[in-house]
Amino acid sequence: MEYNAVFTSEDGGGFSVSVPELSGCFSQGDTFEEAQKNIKEAIELYLEPEFNKAPVYSVDPRNQFMAPIKVTFAI
Repeated sequence: MEYNAVFTSEDGGGFSVSVPELSGCFSQGDTFEEAQKNIKEAIELYLEPEFNKAPVYSVDPRNQFMAPIKVTFAI
């Protein structure tokens, strides 16, 4: 299975990461690579029945897509 992960660059350094399709599935890492590794492990644990505390919602990938959105503002 494949899931989309949302990475957020943190002000103090590092990244936080969540998986929108898996409510409550999140992790972090000091580097992008570490955050990738950590979220992969979090997803695997989340999907194991004995660790899954939240319901898994099935999302039809044909009804979902990701696109970059550019936002500009004056400081």
